[in-house]
Amino acid sequence: MNKSHLLYFLFLGLFASSCSNTRFLPEGELLYTGAKVTVEGKEVSKKEKKALKTALKEVVRPKPNSSILGLRPKLYIYNLAGTPKKEKGWRHWLRTKVGEAPVLYSQVDLEYNKSVLQNFAENSGYFNTKTSADSTRHGKKATAEYSVKPGKQYKIKEVKFPTDSSIISTAVRNTRRRSLLKKEEGYSLDAIKEERVRIGARLKEKGFFYFNPDYLKVQVDTTVADHQVDLIVKVKDEAPKLAETPYKINKIIVYPNYSIGSDSVKTNMDSIQKYNDLTIIDPENLFKPRIFDRALYFKKDDLYNRTNHNLSLNRLVNLGTFKFVKNQFRVSDTTGNYLDAYYYLTPLPKKSIRLELLAKTNSANYTGTELNLNWSNRNTFRGAELLTISAFGGVEVQVSGQNNGFNVYRVGTEANLVWPRLVAPFKLNSPSGFVPKTKATLGYEFQNRTKLYSLQTFKGSFGYLWKENERKEHLLNVTEITYASPQNVTALYQEQIDANESLGKVIEKQLIFGPTYSYTYTNTLQKRKKNTFYYKGTIDLAGNIAGLVSGANVQKGDTIKLFDVPFSQFVKIENDFRHYYKFSPDSQLASRIIVGAGYAYGNSAEMPFIKQFFIGGTNSLRAFRARSIGPGSFDGASTNTNTFLPDQSGDIKLEFNTEYRAKIYGLVKGALFIDAGNIWLLNENPDKPGAKFSKKFLNEIAVGAGAGLRFDFSFLILRTDFAFPIRKPYLPDGDRWVLDQINFGSGTWRKENLIFNLAIGYPF
Repeated sequence: MNKSHLLYFLFLGLFASSCSNTRFLPEGELLYTGAKVTVEGKEVSKKEKKALKTALKEVVRPKPNSSILGLRPKLYIYNLAGTPKKEKGWRHWLRTKVGEAPVLYSQVDLEYNKSVLQNFAENSGYFNTKTSADSTRHGKKATAEYSVKPGKQYKIKEVKFPTDSSIISTAVRNTRRRSLLKKEEGYSLDAIKEERVRIGARLKEKGFFYFNPDYLKVQVDTTVADHQVDLIVKVKDEAPKLAETPYKINKIIVYPNYSIGSDSVKTNMDSIQKYNDLTIIDPENLFKPRIFDRALYFKKDDLYNRTNHNLSLNRLVNLGTFKFVKNQFRVSDTTGNYLDAYYYLTPLPKKSIRLELLAKTNSANYTGTELNLNWSNRNTFRGAELLTISAFGGVEVQVSGQNNGFNVYRVGTEANLVWPRLVAPFKLNSPSGFVPKTKATLGYEFQNRTKLYSLQTFKGSFGYLWKENERKEHLLNVTEITYASPQNVTALYQEQIDANESLGKVIEKQLIFGPTYSYTYTNTLQKRKKNTFYYKGTIDLAGNIAGLVSGANVQKGDTIKLFDVPFSQFVKIENDFRHYYKFSPDSQLASRIIVGAGYAYGNSAEMPFIKQFFIGGTNSLRAFRARSIGPGSFDGASTNTNTFLPDQSGDIKLEFNTEYRAKIYGLVKGALFIDAGNIWLLNENPDKPGAKFSKKFLNEIAVGAGAGLRFDFSFLILRTDFAFPIRKPYLPDGDRWVLDQINFGSGTWRKENLIFNLAIGYPF
């Protein structure tokens, strides 16, 4: 039997199984297969008919069983599972979680749907709409058919706001500039509702604390002209006086040690602290008053506004010290229109200890486990400072790849101290609800690469993290210091160095210090957007000031050492841009471009190995072994006679990835992807012919393709990818495209080309 016959019988089997779904229907029932909506009449244009038809079909209920190419696999699985004997187990899970119960025609209410369609059309300005409903039966299946004949759409002639001089009417009138109700646009009840919400939100910004959209009404006058309406915005007569009054802030009272279960707050005069405009009631003196002065945006006599209200709450939450944050505003007993603001804060336990067992993967295609022991103090110096001391140990192995057996063992410790403010001689006035932070880090790690070498690394950093808003984030490390020292270099690795001197860079002593800065922009949290973006730009400046001051120049033999180690001097820039296009809630196209370059000068002839670029692996070019591609057309595997495959590094990186992601069913998602890119050296290296970047760099791009599954368990995403190369840059020029060599039926081809990647999380 050839492949075409096999596919034919497979499709026939699926079709037959789909048809058999009706066998399981209760006696006298029909399977509901969906609704057909037609829009008729000459009163609306073709464009309006198309848009109205799409919108109307969405409001019809119920929805039929989900289908793929006319087949209903979820319904088939539901029927295949049968009736489980108990509410647990494999059969129950298959029927209730994976399967889908049949949608019966008896669940369809034609008259109700007819009225829903008519109301929707009229609420969209198509007054005098006529609707009808019917159904059609085909064997044991039935469809619903709805006909909608709308009248000509009414357009907005004029929008009128209150004209009297009262405070509330003036405030409402002042919001008209950004009104959602526009002249000549179609009448829409939804737009009217959104306009009321918009006006209510604007009034909240102007001190009207007690105002809400229900106190507004929009009258519709249909007598002004043919198929036109006037919309008249008014404040309801029954709106309470409180809602029509703008308020200012009077007292601001903070309870930093509030118990959420208590019915009242007990205070005494000794526990009351005054700090600027704040009254702080902290009998145990747990916190310094200045942290609340920084977090709260309101000052005495400020006009109330919802923005400062929310920003204050966000900042208190982002301090990371409080378990619950509760806020109340009450009319003040003082003369005038004032509110007293109360903040009730329930602290988290000051000290905690946590033990974590982690599963992890990295870009080098290593998979492993790590044990972390973390001790935290959330209020170290009474200023909401977070001190974390951790110890860790782990092992990483390469599941697939030439480095299988060259395991990595890691142990170390790290201390982090985070201040919820900028510890700096300058001020940063951030209008966001995110607290600017200062972070200091000290750490040590001992890493043993079995059969090769050991590496101990000391690191330290001091810097600032701040957000402009939920989309823009800055990270500035004023200094970042790394000192790496090798140990226990094996004879095997020394043989590698003798054959390829550039491998000696890996175990050279390294001293790297200097500032780093990164900027991140993302709007991917906006779920309703079709197009979302992520961008991260990073610049790393190492040894620049020290190099300038000392006059270091390795080219002239003027190498400067600190602690008997030459310090590194370089500039490194990297840009990571990602775009996500959403086709539907269950499918999207994700793309990424990475462009980076590093340049060593002054005290360094080359970039430090740990700061160079790498490519290939589970989160990069998935059709190639981790860190095995490049630089340029150089083939690292061909120069290696042992089982160990050394990491290939470069000074320039270009990478492009695109991936189509779609939900298959349940927690299973699928993906099709293409990856391309390479790395290059800036200078010639006699040990790596073809590695230098040149104008022919596009001819040295590696390309791979593949498919995979993602299992979304909510707490983690398990990713499996199968990928294969379609362009190999290390082959002779003219032979690099290998599409014609693809042969999934050949065991030899699969062994040499098919790469399996197991990872946690999406690659980008």
